[in-house]
Amino acid sequence: MVSSGAHRNHPVDLDDPQFEHTPYDAWAAYGRSKSADVLLAVGIAQRWAGDGITANALMPGWITTNLQRHIDLATLQAMGAADQDGNRIEQPYYKTPTQGAATSVLLAASPLLQGITGRYFEDNQEAPVITDGTSPGVSAHALHPETAEQLWSYAASALPRLDRA
Repeated sequence: MVSSGAHRNHPVDLDDPQFEHTPYDAWAAYGRSKSADVLLAVGIAQRWAGDGITANALMPGWITTNLQRHIDLATLQAMGAADQDGNRIEQPYYKTPTQGAATSVLLAASPLLQGITGRYFEDNQEAPVITDGTSPGVSAHALHPETAEQLWSYAASALPRLDRA
């Protein structure tokens, strides 16, 4: 599951997953979806680890790609990714697409991770669990087994074809 550090400050809100009762915020929605990615990996681990099926989540990092073309200039400027004229500002922590793909390749192909499931990785290693939203690391809320089960139940009810676990 490709997640993001945006999960750290945005736990899944199963009381209002579709923003029906709270004002919609694009970054909160993105962060919640990235928490959900991690929780779904936890849910897969809970269900199928005994069958040899593994799933992990990862953050590829800040990567210079053309995806940024979909973000408005004011947001890019607030993130420090564009100057006042709209020119891209490369930050020292940005990765190339090849560097960003490395953790995905590690999780998909390394025999060192055989049997490892329900975890979160950054920079080619398992990330530490954090409780305060700092980085690097994975927020404890994104690894919570009961929340993973609740999310799985929500997803199964929203998409009945998934209700086979």
